Amino acid sequence: MPTGQTDTIVGIDLGTTNSLVAYADERGPRVIYTTRDGARDNGMVPSVVAIDPAGGVIDVGRSARLHAIERPEITVYSIKRLMGRGFEDVQEEARRLPYRVVRRAGGQGRDIAAVQIGSRVYTPPEISAFILRELKARAEAYFERPISKAIITVPAYFDDTQRQATRDAGKIAGLDVIRIINEPTAAALAYGLDRHDDSTIAVYDLGGGTFDVSILRLSGGTFEVLSTHGDTHLGGDDFDWEIIRLVQQEVRRRYGEHLAFPPSTLQGLRNLAEAVKIRLSSQDQVDFEIDLGQGRNFGMQLTRGDLERMIEPYVQRTIDSCRQALCDAKLEPDAIDQVVLVGGSTRIPYVRRRLREVFGKEPYSALNPDEVVALGASVQASVMAGLKREVLLLDVVPLSLGIETLGGAVAKLILRNTRMPCQATEMFTTFLDGQTSIKLTVLQGERELAKDCRTLGEFELRGIPPMPAGMPKVQVTFLIDQNGILHVSAREQRSGKEASIQVIPAHGLTREEVRQMEKDAYAHARQDMKIHRLIDVRNQVVFDTAKAEQALRKAGPTLDPNLRKTITESMANLRRLAETSEDSEAIYQALQDFDRMTIPLAEHAVAQALKEAHQQETGERNS
Repeated sequence: MPTGQTDTIVGIDLGTTNSLVAYADERGPRVIYTTRDGARDNGMVPSVVAIDPAGGVIDVGRSARLHAIERPEITVYSIKRLMGRGFEDVQEEARRLPYRVVRRAGGQGRDIAAVQIGSRVYTPPEISAFILRELKARAEAYFERPISKAIITVPAYFDDTQRQATRDAGKIAGLDVIRIINEPTAAALAYGLDRHDDSTIAVYDLGGGTFDVSILRLSGGTFEVLSTHGDTHLGGDDFDWEIIRLVQQEVRRRYGEHLAFPPSTLQGLRNLAEAVKIRLSSQDQVDFEIDLGQGRNFGMQLTRGDLERMIEPYVQRTIDSCRQALCDAKLEPDAIDQVVLVGGSTRIPYVRRRLREVFGKEPYSALNPDEVVALGASVQASVMAGLKREVLLLDVVPLSLGIETLGGAVAKLILRNTRMPCQATEMFTTFLDGQTSIKLTVLQGERELAKDCRTLGEFELRGIPPMPAGMPKVQVTFLIDQNGILHVSAREQRSGKEASIQVIPAHGLTREEVRQMEKDAYAHARQDMKIHRLIDVRNQVVFDTAKAEQALRKAGPTLDPNLRKTITESMANLRRLAETSEDSEAIYQALQDFDRMTIPLAEHAVAQALKEAHQQETGERNS
């Protein structure tokens, strides 16, 4: 460390299967291979925690994993797949796990997923904090002093809830998480550190539980994310489960459908599946045998071709994401100079073969895919610590953000793939006379209607002085900070009343929702825009006719009776058309005609106001 430097900021890859801690100095980034006891290993801490039912942690990391079969119901793994997610969203996942996933009350009327060990319930951030404490202890043993600051990586498609859950885990572990950065972006930092040429790269990150692909442009120390796509519920765990399911089917076929798989057997099958998957990356076939007890031995052979057929749907989903990321970046595959691999699942030959087919080039594998994210995080940590100033990181928002407007439409303030940090401001107003509060619903998604998007949070702006509809000027601001956390504020300009919210919803996006949001947005774009347009023009009819009614009442008997009758009849016809017709253009044209018809009414109102003002002035002068 430089003279006078007291704080060491470490980079942490908090992974589904394994986690690592790294640091960077003038000599470059490196993984910390020192254990908390001062010994050396490969630096990877399995993301596994064994918890005593009476309270307290028994083991974290390798030891917890080694004894998982003996104590399956108290050994927690793959906790990252539960981070920031609702209980209802993880039912399929929970059925696979030997430990107990339960409900725990959360905000927004949703229950969050948690883990019950004995009589105590642990949230995913609490479990993750045990892993982070182990990494923190390793760093402290290496540096021989306390470590309190860290950069932690997350999948690019983690939403606000999942990012906040990661920050909470760091806080529980005694770490000041000074920045959250996306895993593919961290990998690009590590990859591009020594490159001096301008290049465009694709970072393909397939880990144990999540998948991301990001397209980045590297130029003169600037790392600009052009687009990102992915799935927060896709990874090597799914490959393992396909092997487990096949073995279960074969065992039941041989010994009967009644055969059950207790937690210890399920844990053993998981370990077996992972080992078989790894071996098939270097072998064409694997023979294995399982002792089922009671003198029953089950053996079978699995080939690489068998594995490829089982995982093909998952790999195809990653390929679809790659194509979408290219489309969003407005690039063809041949514009990509290098495909960088991240995550242990990229070692599977079938994955690399499919990537060659898409991008037309051999994926880059010189960097250890297990370490590259932690190394990149440590590079960003060195930037934050002021050790490396020539690196600039420009990341993007994965999904569009906006608020619900009258009639259930969505006003998008920040579009997906907008560079972070970012801010957007838009003016809104009231719809009813004398309205003193506005409810703001914050939405995430690509569709045009609120019902088709995910609600992230709600808050209310109160204390607006009573004014005619349309008079209040409410400035709504969306701010996304460098960690990808969304802050929303609203301010009524005339009164100065303010309200704000840091969007921390109680659950994350379900397995298919992020992918489906974008898919539906393309499929329904024309229909959604048509409905949005219809909602807007109907709202305008209500607003304009209400104003015309007010003007008619105020004009009283001074208005020409024929004009009053014409406007009243036209107003009734316009309202009837807006209520019954689905043709937004016809309603809009009728509204334009009505607005032109009411010009004499507006002129009469102006003349009347001037006359009243003149009479008042004359009266004051005479008095």
